[in-house]
Amino acid sequence: MNVAGRRFYYFEDLELGMEASLAKTVAASDILAFAEITGDWNPVHLDADFAAKTVFREPIAHGMLTAGYISAVFGSAMPGPGAIYVSQTLNFRAPVKVGDRVVAGVRVMELYPAKRRVRFDCLCVVEGKTVLEGEAVLLVPGRPAASAA
Repeated sequence: MNVAGRRFYYFEDLELGMEASLAKTVAASDILAFAEITGDWNPVHLDADFAAKTVFREPIAHGMLTAGYISAVFGSAMPGPGAIYVSQTLNFRAPVKVGDRVVAGVRVMELYPAKRRVRFDCLCVVEGKTVLEGEAVLLVPGRPAASAA
């Protein structure tokens, strides 16, 4: 499927090993917006004085903000519109800080044709270092039946 010049995938288009990724540089305004949207005002994310007294020494992005970049890959790159999350596991490996360029990537690991579900490996990396890893299962729309003319 092609929407506004971008390629998206039906279940039948996906193959084992296919990959997609997106990159995003984290801004302080992203962290603030995430706090405003979710109500997560943990000062380790927003208060430099508080964060300075932690193991991180400076504010860090919410882990779920980083995980949201994986969702962005699914909705914007592969599979694309209409894909629905069934499950997601997340393992946070390192903090993400303001100015970090996060590359979020997914890879098709298993296809379940009977239910049009796909298992993906998920990874977020900053400067070659894994900051988040996990797996997701998505329900991916099948190719629409040809309409009768």
